[in-house]
Amino acid sequence: MTEFSFDALRRAPDVEADNLFAVDASDRLILDEANDALEDTVARPGAVAVIGDNYGALTLGAAAVLDLHGIRVHQDARSSELALAANARRVVDVDLRGRYSNHPLGRELLEGATVVLVQLPRSLAALDDIARAIAAYADPSVVVYAGGRVKHMTPAMNEVLAASFDEVSATLARQKSRVLVARSPRTGVGAAMHRREFHPDLDLWVCASGNAFAGTKIDIGTRLLIEHLAEMAPDARTAIDLGCGTGVLAALLARERGDGVRVIATDQSEAAVESARETMAANGLSGLVDVVRDDALSEFDDDSADLIVLNPPFHVGSTVHAGIALKLFEAAGRVLRPGGELWTVFNSHLSYRAALQRAVGPTRQVDRNPKFTVMVSTGR
Repeated sequence: MTEFSFDALRRAPDVEADNLFAVDASDRLILDEANDALEDTVARPGAVAVIGDNYGALTLGAAAVLDLHGIRVHQDARSSELALAANARRVVDVDLRGRYSNHPLGRELLEGATVVLVQLPRSLAALDDIARAIAAYADPSVVVYAGGRVKHMTPAMNEVLAASFDEVSATLARQKSRVLVARSPRTGVGAAMHRREFHPDLDLWVCASGNAFAGTKIDIGTRLLIEHLAEMAPDARTAIDLGCGTGVLAALLARERGDGVRVIATDQSEAAVESARETMAANGLSGLVDVVRDDALSEFDDDSADLIVLNPPFHVGSTVHAGIALKLFEAAGRVLRPGGELWTVFNSHLSYRAALQRAVGPTRQVDRNPKFTVMVSTGR
């Protein structure tokens, strides 16, 4: 057993702030409720899978306190993977990186697993994808411990789990957190497929997994930005759809500009990247768009893009916070060539103009309605 302090965990490279935390009571409760089941797996490396571990509390808690090995982990966000790796190096005297491995949501993550720890996602569609995957690939004896903050949990989550498991129960609440326990996976439950929807006004198929933002819909902020695609850096040779989601903007840029521009769609979310690839394939655009999983352009060269389009999130997890948007603005300012353009759409009540001017360069408003504002910033 290794000494381990939850309080030593950090969020980096995700946004750090006084009101943002790397661990919460639900992490501790999940581990406590699953403790006996986890102890039974000590002699069976590979029997434990972890899904949705935000910054490593579940994985490292199990590895350090219970001395578990062979933990398989799925984290949708690239920043979560990086935070887990950093915390594994830093928070204990023993390097825990060899105790776990990262995997996509699917067979290689879950095959043979008898205990699965889950941080509940906010989206019911994402939870359905997780439940289906566990039921399809894990050992028939699997027990799922899925926890979250009570204020974010709904009875519909029980119903989603019940569609894939015969037994679903809830623990007593503790520190405003609760755990749903699922057993006896239903036979014949198949892994989820990407959903798809045709948008005739754009002549575009949109494909999405359960955890992709907006699903197969096109949010109204993106629609406002779409109205200005023809105006965006008409001579651009390299264009980036930053935080691409399902890839709508990248697909439309590639279709309208053809071989004259290299289009890159990038997002830190694995679900978004998979969805964007499916969107490109459904519209015959796979050869025109590179889809890349990356955290805030960290693997992109300085001064390498002529055009960046961005519809930034206005929250971090469940907390309304400008941190991610500011991080993306700074990344765009670094990657844009001098004279390149960043086109951004955001909620009109947010005061981002000064931040854009600091991070990127001269910024002007292009469009505005009661809900959203479109601005273009020119790289220095």
